[in-house]
Parts: sequence; C-alpha cells; structure tokens
Amino acid sequence: MNRSSLVTALAAALLFGPVAAGHADDEPTRELLPFSRQIAAGGIVTESLEASIAASGVPAPAMMDALQAFASSIDLAGEVRAGDRFHVRYERTFIAEGVPIGPGRVLWAELQTAAKGTLAIHRFRTRDGAEHFWLANGQATMAPEIRLPVDIVSISSGFGLRADPFDQPPPPPTAGKSGAMGGPMRAPPALPPGLKPGTITGETPLASSGGSSSYGRPPVVHSPYGNWQQAPRVTRSLFMHEGVDLVAPAGTPVHAAADGLVIGAGPNGRYGNWIRIDHAGKLTTVYGHLSGFAPGLKVGTIVSRGEVIGFVGSTGRSTGAHLHFELLADGKPVNPINHPETKRSILRGPDLDRLRKQVAQSQAERDREATVAASFRD
Repeated sequence: MNRSSLVTALAAALLFGPVAAGHADDEPTRELLPFSRQIAAGGIVTESLEASIAASGVPAPAMMDALQAFASSIDLAGEVRAGDRFHVRYERTFIAEGVPIGPGRVLWAELQTAAKGTLAIHRFRTRDGAEHFWLANGQATMAPEIRLPVDIVSISSGFGLRADPFDQPPPPPTAGKSGAMGGPMRAPPALPPGLKPGTITGETPLASSGGSSSYGRPPVVHSPYGNWQQAPRVTRSLFMHEGVDLVAPAGTPVHAAADGLVIGAGPNGRYGNWIRIDHAGKLTTVYGHLSGFAPGLKVGTIVSRGEVIGFVGSTGRSTGAHLHFELLADGKPVNPINHPETKRSILRGPDLDRLRKQVAQSQAERDREATVAASFRD
C-alpha cells in the first residue's frame, strides 16, 4: 500500500470504528461476533486503474464489481490514465482478532480523470428493494435489458413509414460528361415555379426516402439527343418499416439482444435468413438479412444476452449488407431505439431525492477524511 493510500485508510479508521453485532456490555460475546467496518482507500493511478486500486487494499471481488459499474460510463483502458485520481469507500466484515471474512463490497467510488472529468458511482437501494450502482445524476450503471445486436451501429433506415428502397428514381447524369450522342451535357434547368427543392413531384422528401437529386432538384433523365427533360411524375407508396436497419460489414457477428428462446430460424421471404427470439413471453426480437447462422442454432435453442447467433448479410429483399432488427412488445412492433427496455434506468421522485442526499453525505465524508489525512502529512 502506498503512503497516500495508507494515510487515507488511517484517517478513515479514526473516523469509522467497528460496528459490532453484540451488546456493548457483553464483552466476551462482542469479541466473538463478526463486525463490519467502512474503509476508505484512494490514490493516484500509476500503471492501470485496476492495479492501483488493488494496491490500495480494496479486495479484488469488491473492486471488480465497482470497475464493471464504471465501465458503463468510461473506457477504463483508454480514458483512465496515469496521474488520474481515485477514491473508494468499501465495507468489510471481520471476525475476532480482526480477520476479514467475505469479499467485501464497495459503497461508493469516485474517479477524477483528465479525459472525462469526475465520475462517481453510489450503491443505492430503491424503494422496490433492488440495490445497484447509480451515477450521481440518477442514471443506472446497469446495462439495459435489451442491447443492440451489433457492436458498431450506423442506422440507414429508421422505424416508421418509408418508401420502398427498391422503388427509387434513376439518378441524374453528371454535368460535364458526354451525353448519349457524344456531346457535352448541359446543366439542368431551373426549378419550375412552386416546386420545392429536395422533393419528388407530389411525394415524400428525398431525405426520408433515400433518393438523391443533383443540386437539390428533382430527378431528371437524359433524352437520346442530349437534352434534359423533367422526369415523369413518380408515384410511390409508403409502407411501415417495423424495425431499424443497422449497417455493418458483411460477416459482422450478430448478438442476441437478451436472454431468450429461438422460436424461428431459417429462410423467410423478404427477410432472407431470419431469426426470431422470444424473451420471457413479453418481448420478441427479429433479425433479418443474415448471411448465415451460428453453428448449432435452431428452433428451441436457448440463447444468452450477447451470444453470437448469426452474421450480417444481404439475403432476402435487401439493397446491401445490413441487419434488419425488430423489437415487438406483446406482439406489436415498437421502435427499438427509444423503447424503455433499450435505455438505462433513471431515478425519479423520492428515490432521486434520497440518492442526492446520500451523494452529499458521501462527499462530505470524503472531504472530512481528506482534512484528517492532510493533518497527518503536515
């Protein structure tokens, strides 16, 4: 244990004595019964945060619990660097003669980093009795129940009404290149009065349909004689896109969004290679356009959250490599991007008020320990 950590621990020991389970006037019994003590540790990160916290005396199991909570908000390998500071308060149970028992547990911890400022996690029990780590702003550190099935996500098509991606107007030729008769192409004419840029006559904006136009004008076609003409009126119907399209390179692993039971797997029309997973009877996820399936995966397979179930492809009715991902709640499609099950929990009302009081108390204890530690150094 380095000097800084030793001074912090000594200061905490003076402020927080053992809490015995026996009676104060029953000394023989008091010595035999286990007691709990809160211990503070802190210091400066040297090689890694994990190694630095371990060197300060925090038990490994308790430390890993806290690191996992921190990992939801900061990249521990890339954003925590030498020179950053940490503070940990943990609880340990002892038997007679001060021998520790059990793994201990972190009550709260704080990181002061150059990359992301100050982050703190607080162990807190909500009114429903669940105890987890929460950030000081009331956001949970626990991962949401449903995760996105690919690690690197770019959304090419969102949830809701859209035009058929196969029903797109032909792209306009590029000005300056030779036309059908070998002569130079002329720039397209000015927009007719009343026609808005970026739209197809009488239809939806290009931005939402995936179409394109030159200089924000409607699509045009080139005549056999090198003259520009206005494209004929395009009539396109809209349909409900009941999921989101997540762009990723072909072959990218696709992970189960949550624990569940495979209730569908195989070729399925426009979905191409397709998987359907039931999650505890309330939520269902669908994965489409897969290039292939994980070995052994079939109907009846039980999968775990994050388990590889297939690979990104472009099978079925698809314009390119991507994953079509659907989330159904009680059988009805919902937007997987903003559904509550894909978001981290946030405390509100009385629970948030109680957490704020606990945070203030923890910070006051830390400041008090720092004052005592400074007096030892002077």
